[in-house]
Amino acid sequence: MLALIDGNAFYCSCERAFDPRLKGRPVVVLSNNDGCAIARTQEAKDLGIRMGEPYHLAKSRPELAGVIWKSSNYALYGDMSRRMFDVMRGFVPAVEPYSIDEMFLDMHGLADPVAVSIAVRLAVLRATKIPSCVGIGPTKTIAKLANAIAKADRAGNGVADFSDAEGRAAHYSRLPVGEVWGIGRAHVATLDAHGVKTISDFIALADDDIRALLSVVGLRTAWELRGIPCVSFAELPATQKSLAVTRSFGRPVMCQEELTAAVATYATRAAEKLRQHRLIACAMQVFVRTNPFAKTEPQYANQTTFGIEPTADTFALIANATKAAAHLWRDGFRYAKAGVILLDLADADRQPASLFPTRDPERSAALMRAVDAVNARYGRGTVSPGVVSARPRWGMRRANVSPCYTTRIDELLQVHA
Repeated sequence: MLALIDGNAFYCSCERAFDPRLKGRPVVVLSNNDGCAIARTQEAKDLGIRMGEPYHLAKSRPELAGVIWKSSNYALYGDMSRRMFDVMRGFVPAVEPYSIDEMFLDMHGLADPVAVSIAVRLAVLRATKIPSCVGIGPTKTIAKLANAIAKADRAGNGVADFSDAEGRAAHYSRLPVGEVWGIGRAHVATLDAHGVKTISDFIALADDDIRALLSVVGLRTAWELRGIPCVSFAELPATQKSLAVTRSFGRPVMCQEELTAAVATYATRAAEKLRQHRLIACAMQVFVRTNPFAKTEPQYANQTTFGIEPTADTFALIANATKAAAHLWRDGFRYAKAGVILLDLADADRQPASLFPTRDPERSAALMRAVDAVNARYGRGTVSPGVVSARPRWGMRRANVSPCYTTRIDELLQVHA
């Protein structure tokens, strides 16, 4: 038996956790550069704010004058997700993160999964102030579906139990097939053309028919809905094959030194992520581009991909990335975005040592451990390469960003008696 726990309006709930004045008010968290809505409280949804709605249009609507618009603060959200994970590990045999706000719980051997789920919800709420819902089922697809039912039932206890086949069947007969995890709009249209409307209709199809309509992936989804596990539970995710850090600039970049600093910043963040997952990169891609929507401006986009000496060393990655950026630079353009993508990732503990490394591997590892330890204790960016700017002029627009309450020592909440 599995369960999926999901933080309700997670980004907004993280904001509310440290600002009680936001409780009961419509709150919206915006994407990078304050572009569009990516998280909404129920109060904001009730006002008609859609997911992905552009901020520059929505903020001028008179009926939305009371909405609280917040810039995204991923450092805060990521740390709150980690705290949720730490709480859950004390209740179940294993926890598998699925996204920043969703985690699968292994309920194997637990006598009462519903009671455990209720206890987990209360513990997470007590420790992080994040409300959540839990869906229980014998497969990941069923648990995901149950979670959606729990979230839709505002009067319930936040837990939906789909462990019983007869109980699931009652829901399957009335739920549209589009509610199923992994069945998108194109699949819904295909199934609708063949008279398949509900989940019951879908799982009643013959296996050969499902495979013909939706390929083997759709067939696995049908088996999961029938209670046959096809997506295994893994406490640790499989090794990534690539890792990307890309950003749109808060304003156009026309100076090569600024582009170099941006690429160095992205390489620094990518190196931190590598070391968090105990990975090394064996290849790299760097790209730059102008704004394709600025039709009246000259356009330019280019990228380069190349092999590198296997490493997770920040300075090695910066050297490679900035050299590539210099190769890509062309005068006379207004650059809107750049990125560093690390490729051919491998487990750092299993990679054979190079016979002729350009950097002393032991000194490099020791230096990176020291840098990571200082930044973990005092906040990201406390120690960083000189080429990385702490407050760049090209940085993302974040006019309404909250403090990093849990990851920067100078932004901790202050309590006065």
